[in-house]
Amino acid sequence: MTVTRAEYCVIACAEAWRGDGEVLASPMGLIPALGARLARLIFAPDLLLTDGEATLVRPDGTPEGWLPYRRHLEFVTGGRRHVMMGASQIDRFGNQNISCIGDWERPKRQLLGVRGAPVNTLNNPTSYWIPRHSRRVFVEKVDMVCGVGYDRAGGARFHRIPRVVSDLGVFDFATPDHSMRLASLHPGVTVAEVREATSFDLAVPDDVPPTREPTAEELRLVREVLDPANARAREVAQPWTRR
Repeated sequence: MTVTRAEYCVIACAEAWRGDGEVLASPMGLIPALGARLARLIFAPDLLLTDGEATLVRPDGTPEGWLPYRRHLEFVTGGRRHVMMGASQIDRFGNQNISCIGDWERPKRQLLGVRGAPVNTLNNPTSYWIPRHSRRVFVEKVDMVCGVGYDRAGGARFHRIPRVVSDLGVFDFATPDHSMRLASLHPGVTVAEVREATSFDLAVPDDVPPTREPTAEELRLVREVLDPANARAREVAQPWTRR
């Protein structure tokens, strides 16, 4: 059966937690949540999952432990959590904006607000999930810095941006100046399409690999156990028209 774009995105998000060990996974959004649960089931058995409040849960959502707020803060500020957030804007160095569009003193549009993004990004690894890759999101300069990028982190001990996943591919910051690099392309996507949808000059290797294929067992788990209702298709439609 054909693997959908949404399923490649789930796999790409799951890979963000590979090798993390016993850390708290904090996925924000459906595709990242499916990725974290899949990672726990397949290759990251020590990963801690939470219901977002005070309960540690298994991949099926049943409780397996208690995480009081004081312990949660220890994870957040001690580099023992890996969060995957969204981004209304993100730039070449990984600065993220979820607060407003336009001048912050008189914005054209008010968004979520800064929330906990500065603490997240300076104190524990932070990846990003962007379901609609476009020039409005991948911008030359964010209108307001919420999540802190490599050019602003100032050597913060636990600052790290492992990856950015979009509906077009996977991106990292494995360049000499920590600017964003195209790490893999989802099947059916071209380098030209990614460049066209990105406002800044993206680092692109001579040979860009494809995003890895899901295994038969991973597909079974996604389709039959984790998301039998196929809610993932509503977040990453295939095909869809870029705006």
